[in-house]
Amino acid sequence: VQLQASGGGLVQPGGSLRLSCAVSRFTLDDDYAIGWFRQVPGKGREGVSCISSRTGHAYYADSVKGRFVISRDKTKNTMYLQMNSLKPEDTAVYYCAAARGIIQSSIRTARHYDYWGQGTQVTVSS
Repeated sequence: VQLQASGGGLVQPGGSLRLSCAVSRFTLDDDYAIGWFRQVPGKGREGVSCISSRTGHAYYADSVKGRFVISRDKTKNTMYLQMNSLKPEDTAVYYCAAARGIIQSSIRTARHYDYWGQGTQVTVSS
């Protein structure tokens, strides 16, 4: 299984970015969870937005609600994170992740995921 994240970069406060994560050898068809996590130096990986196929309900961290949207395209086996109204505190390395068989209450927790992308840097600065 491979996850390839892309789309990070430098953006001014208030700007937008869309992260993509191409997933191979892991089909987005049945009983999966996918998520975006972020990490800053000295801290653990924070669940930003995750979704489980069991419920179809997405989780969003309070800090990104109303600004970020997670989505997936099953035909392309790709997941996305649309990030709007970016703030300097959104600066981090963003990782995509995937797993099978995670219950809804666990999808926000990094340790439940088996497969990870390499990370893409997002820097929000003027």
